[in-house]
Amino acid sequence: MIPRRYAPLLFALILSGVMTLLVSGLATGRAVGLTPAFAQLWLGAWLTSWSIGFPLVLVIAPLTHRLVERLVRS
Repeated sequence: MIPRRYAPLLFALILSGVMTLLVSGLATGRAVGLTPAFAQLWLGAWLTSWSIGFPLVLVIAPLTHRLVERLVRS
């Protein structure tokens, strides 16, 4: 098992992976349709977006967490 101290990193990895997979799939499908090359195009788009999305989640998640803490009541 993975030690608990890596939980935020694992969360960011999984969240960014799933989010970019879905968004890149929808964007690729809308752009090119269900062509024979769809899977290859989607994979390329996903890997590119995940390489950007994962570091962004690592930076943005703590900022978002602080913003939410300010917006909700104790």
